[in-house]
Amino acid sequence: MAVVTGAGRGLGQAYARALARAGAAVVVNDVDTEAAGQVVEGITAEGGRAVVAAGGVGGTQVAQRLVDTAVKEFGRLDVMVTNAGILRDRVLWKMSDEEFDAVVEVHLRGTFSCARAAAVRMREQGQGGRLILISSPAGQRGNFGQTNYAAAKAGIVAMARTWALELARSEITVNAVVPVAATEMTKTIPAFAPILERGEPYPDWVRKDEGLGTVEDVAGLIVYLASDASAGVTGQAIGVGGDKLALWSHPAEKAVAYADGGWSADAIAASWHTTVGAEPETYGIPAPKGA
Repeated sequence: MAVVTGAGRGLGQAYARALARAGAAVVVNDVDTEAAGQVVEGITAEGGRAVVAAGGVGGTQVAQRLVDTAVKEFGRLDVMVTNAGILRDRVLWKMSDEEFDAVVEVHLRGTFSCARAAAVRMREQGQGGRLILISSPAGQRGNFGQTNYAAAKAGIVAMARTWALELARSEITVNAVVPVAATEMTKTIPAFAPILERGEPYPDWVRKDEGLGTVEDVAGLIVYLASDASAGVTGQAIGVGGDKLALWSHPAEKAVAYADGGWSADAIAASWHTTVGAEPETYGIPAPKGA
């Protein structure tokens, strides 16, 4: 039995439908009640089981209602997919408090509150479970104009690693998914906008080199992580899109240098470009190579 937040359209809808086709009963959440209802109608028309639980994620009340709906309608909760999200793009010096807070509320706090409510229920059931948290390439590499979104998505990966430790004894796996797909949200990313404007079918270099495809291309990973086959997979950030499946590395020390007695500013300046700073890390989502 699964809950999918932000499942009224785009990736969330693809996740909900794929889980239903795999045999899961699904609670379809979205702030748009009508959109969620249409997804439920589509699932039930295909012989699946699904119900609507509308509401904007962020606070404790909605998160608890999602879990309660799952238990009331289907008797238990096995999978929580935290997909809901919004964008309020703006460069740093123009971003308002409201724009920052709104994105963090939905993405970061929404993931926290829904995962917490799910973890409480799963631990009570005593039969394990799956927390599948949706991150983004922006959270891994940063992205121009997305201070709020990138920060929240990076935080989601950090939470996945932390919760994987905390929930291991309860046999609850926690993983972050880093999807790349053609959605209304993706169209706002300058690096991908020109490709998406061309429409489907996407050329081979887009699907392979850029790992960009349809929302349906991402759904298989969600089904896998929700299944018994992924029981030993936890604490990971996994990328998927188009024809590409990838494992993102955890942050690690890339280069190290030592100085007896410690490092003064002058000592760092004198050695930076020949020691730890010799090969600096890149940042930002790279422009498509074949564009």
